Amino acid sequence: MSKAAVIFWSQTGNTEQMANAIADGIREGGMEVDVLNVADTTPADAVKYAKIALGCPAMGAEVLEETEFDPFFTELESKISGLKVALFGSYGWGDGQWMRDWEARMSGAGATIVGGEGVICQEAPDADAIEQCKALGKALANA
Repeated sequence: MSKAAVIFWSQTGNTEQMANAIADGIREGGMEVDVLNVADTTPADAVKYAKIALGCPAMGAEVLEETEFDPFFTELESKISGLKVALFGSYGWGDGQWMRDWEARMSGAGATIVGGEGVICQEAPDADAIEQCKALGKALANA
């Protein structure tokens, strides 16, 4: 059985809740999964997984978190071509531009994006957002 990774950064716990729901969906889809804080992995280790879900909230002017996550992702970009990837994250303002920009970066890097722009939710995920996360995880497992 192949294995997936859910790699995330979360300041308030909202994106972590989403990460755990995506992992539940991946398991429901029949794959093993590791849930990793971005600080606990490297891009070289990340690309060893068959499939990856990446989660980061919007920060500042709708950008990826700049201290840990964006440097990780910037290095990952050159290694991710051909991998199946899903994106998710929470935001507190704006309209999700950070996710559209992230999806464009991912496409430009040659990744196969599962779920299009992925799942975003404003603030803490509600029951609907949790179900969307589970569905995204299951779609990633079955992609």
